[in-house]
Amino acid sequence: MSVSKKLNSFLALFRQAIKGDQQDYTSGSIDRAILLLSIPMILEMAMESLFAVVDVYFVSKLNDNNAVATIGLTESILTLIYSLAMGLSMGATAMVARRVGEKNIKAAEDAAAQALIVGIALSILITAVGVFFSTDLLRMMGASEELIEKNSGYTSWMLSGNITIMMLFLINGVFRGAGDASIAMRSLWLANILNITLDPVFIFGFGPIPSYGVEGAAIATNIGRGVGVLYQLYHLQKGSGLIKLHIGNLVVQWNIIVRLIKVSAGGTGQFLIGSASWIFLVRIMSDFGSAALAGYTIAIRVIVFAILPAWGMANASATLVGQNLGAGHPDRAEKSVWRTAFFNMVFLGFITVLFFGLAGPILRLFTSDENVLVNGIQCLQIVSLGYIFYAYGMVINQSFNGAGDTRTPTIISLFGFWIFQIPLAYTLAKTLNIGAVGVYSAISIAESAMAVVGVLIFRQGKWKAIKI
Repeated sequence: MSVSKKLNSFLALFRQAIKGDQQDYTSGSIDRAILLLSIPMILEMAMESLFAVVDVYFVSKLNDNNAVATIGLTESILTLIYSLAMGLSMGATAMVARRVGEKNIKAAEDAAAQALIVGIALSILITAVGVFFSTDLLRMMGASEELIEKNSGYTSWMLSGNITIMMLFLINGVFRGAGDASIAMRSLWLANILNITLDPVFIFGFGPIPSYGVEGAAIATNIGRGVGVLYQLYHLQKGSGLIKLHIGNLVVQWNIIVRLIKVSAGGTGQFLIGSASWIFLVRIMSDFGSAALAGYTIAIRVIVFAILPAWGMANASATLVGQNLGAGHPDRAEKSVWRTAFFNMVFLGFITVLFFGLAGPILRLFTSDENVLVNGIQCLQIVSLGYIFYAYGMVINQSFNGAGDTRTPTIISLFGFWIFQIPLAYTLAKTLNIGAVGVYSAISIAESAMAVVGVLIFRQGKWKAIKI
């Protein structure tokens, strides 16, 4: 096939993936199935990562390191919410995908509805924490009194509006499990377009709207995500994709909720373990001053921007594993994982080269402070050294989750982050006086080691026998 024909074939597949036609992912070409799922999931995750990058970009224009540091400190707290949301969404994806693979759409709809009920209940509890304890949480994270006095409104807004985070992740998990990745993608596009438009309006002020500073970034983000959630609910109620919810689904079904919580517990545990470790790392970084913390914050946002599209491919793998196991095709499920991991390695290998060659110019988009730049460039380059390993690790972990085996990656995360990464970071940064570079090095080393362990366990194949 000529280059032009290959290009035309890819463009046709790309258009089909964006359009979101119903597909059977349990038969036919595996590469084609990966692309049809990965393209909208990559674009979806790219849009999710834009929230963080856009906020820190506009806030950095305030020329206030404390404002950027506030985003970093708050984000480290929000990772706990992301953990709950992503854990539940992984459970929803696994259960919905398995039922879809079994051709039992009614059971898939019931699982989706019960996931939403659990998510709403959790978000109400978190909102109460955001309303009453935002300043206490910032103080616990090592924030200065000046930072708390000027910028705690950002933290309060983000925690109080957590239902938009919870629902956005959770409902998109339902769509991904059903193979309706294009709807999930479009909800994130809509949310981001609004966030990009409203960020400068609320941060700097426009017409009758006053300047809210860093707090304005939180207001814009909550509005954008909120509209994205309304878009999701519209399609769930309308039944634009495979899953359609109605009043009958919304009756509490404890047997499904119990199974969902069991499947989600491991996924939530994985992210809670990882998120708690990130909080500890931020606490170490705060001892090196606002410039180091601001550089770390900006670099991590850029890293997340690159990593989340790779998570899109990993999510595609989870859907393929769940649906193929449900259809009784474990060998096809395994082959899908290795092919997806290879594609992911190629992508993140390119990102590594990009970060080493253009770290300075990339970070100068966010700050001109030389001290902040030095820290940010070091973080970006050192952390990206582990990308080749991490490409396989993230796909393998999501494949375990897609199979319903959330216990294995949870154990890997527990040992990898808390027994290895945190002690290593503290030893390098504080005991050996390497400083912030020690923290960056610990991240890269630990992530690479966990990826190797995950691959070795995955090859044993015990995940194929998991029942959910």
